[in-house]
Amino acid sequence: MHILVRSRTVISIPAKNVIPNLRFLRSEPESYAKLIEIYTHDRALQKGKKLHAHLTTNGYARFNLVASNLVALYACCGQLSHARKLFDKIPSTNVRGWIALIGTCARCGFYDHALSVFSEMQTIHDSKPNSVFVIPSVLKACGHIGYRIYGEQIHGLILKCSFEIDAFVSSALIVMYSKCAKVEDARKVFDGMNMKDLVSLNAVVSGYAQQGLPNEAMGLVENMKVMGVNPNVVTWNALISGFAQKCDRAMVSRIFRLMIEDGVEPDVVSWTSVISGFVQNFQNEEAFDMFKQMLHHGFCPTSATISALFPACATAARVRFGKEIHCYALVTGVEEDVYVRSALVDMYAKCGFISEARILFCKMPEKNTVTMNSMIFGYANHGYCEEAIELFNRMEMEGVTKLDHLTFTAALTACSHVGDIELGQRLFKIMQEKYCIEPRLEHYASMVDLFGRAGKLEEAHGIIKTMPVEPDLFVWGALLSACRNHGHVELAEVAAKHLLDLEPDSAGNSLLLSSLYADAGKWGRVERIKKRIKKGKLRKLQGLSWIDNNV
Repeated sequence: MHILVRSRTVISIPAKNVIPNLRFLRSEPESYAKLIEIYTHDRALQKGKKLHAHLTTNGYARFNLVASNLVALYACCGQLSHARKLFDKIPSTNVRGWIALIGTCARCGFYDHALSVFSEMQTIHDSKPNSVFVIPSVLKACGHIGYRIYGEQIHGLILKCSFEIDAFVSSALIVMYSKCAKVEDARKVFDGMNMKDLVSLNAVVSGYAQQGLPNEAMGLVENMKVMGVNPNVVTWNALISGFAQKCDRAMVSRIFRLMIEDGVEPDVVSWTSVISGFVQNFQNEEAFDMFKQMLHHGFCPTSATISALFPACATAARVRFGKEIHCYALVTGVEEDVYVRSALVDMYAKCGFISEARILFCKMPEKNTVTMNSMIFGYANHGYCEEAIELFNRMEMEGVTKLDHLTFTAALTACSHVGDIELGQRLFKIMQEKYCIEPRLEHYASMVDLFGRAGKLEEAHGIIKTMPVEPDLFVWGALLSACRNHGHVELAEVAAKHLLDLEPDSAGNSLLLSSLYADAGKWGRVERIKKRIKKGKLRKLQGLSWIDNNV
């Protein structure tokens, strides 16, 4: 949510942006607020702190406009505790402060915090009529964390307050339902709009594409063309992405033709959408082939294209091809992009080249959350657990990059591998209490694995029994593996029973239980399991290796 600030003066920012050169601004609090906006955009935290100190001494920090923008600055830079302290000093009836904190948190990825503050805002009676300004940000947060139930409650508030006539609110609702895998509800919102525009159409089309329903998206586009709403390049690219994710090359080619016939030229995003769709479905050879075609047609890949290809290199262990793309990125200059370098770190780490990943990581002048997570995962998965925990601690202490649910998954994985139960419990606690991140299935699986590896099987089972969500195969698989390592037959049978319900066609879990019975000398049970596998014709995956060692 953008905050519009009227400024009567044109600000000329000094070259160094240092506080002593701000004397010309002292007559205008709005000008200070504008300068804070610039620092927020650049995420210049240290300069912002100096300006904050300057404003505190001259009394301007008490102005609601200045204080609200300072809240946005600290929130945008990941300093949520500082943002909250400032926010609490603003009168609760001042809507600008609520808008600043909620909007910035949603925009910068602090989705859980944005929802928490909005819930608090709803308790302030005078703020309710102004909720329309923050609802799009709240719906964005709901969509990104998949919080559909809360999103539906917001939808109820929208209907109650008649906010659905606002086009931004309706579009945000469509996006929220689409990201929460409820595209049919997104379509209902779209159908109920009095004025259907291209923005809302693209939101529904993207929702259909993301949920693997490109044919429905195509039908909607054709219907809207009859009604006079013509698709643009964003619409066509969403359709391309949808059919690419379904690996429907014939339809992808058809969409390209229709796009050109409609007077819209395919762009680099169109090709990148195809490549990304293939990679997401592990159709790596098709992705590589499409990349070559893209070069043949004279398109210059962007950082997004290169970033989309590296996961294919990591998944297929195609390190040689990954290194070739790395060289191409160096030549074209896109290697400097933080997302490209993050993808490079991730690729080298997943392929076991920790030294290369570390060198790239250390040379990066700017690191984002994805980069840090990739390096922590790389350390943890290859036995460098102390380095992983040290990097996590540094990430938390510096506060420059945001800690998300994947950060804690990586850190908990390291704790599990090193056997540090105390640290794992502390991280699991601060994740919820300090960072307002609700535990996901992968966090519970990590905790079960942590206790299981340490031989505390009853405690691991206790975690599963107290989970607020239904355990998945990774949670029960962690317990079964721990039981196998420590010879706990009774709990292994419990885990195997649940895994059988979740994966009835897989023989792997039964074979693991059979191995446990064999170690315990219970050969009768071993025989029964083998007969059940043979009778049920359960699927056994043969061992194989497709790693290219010629790197």
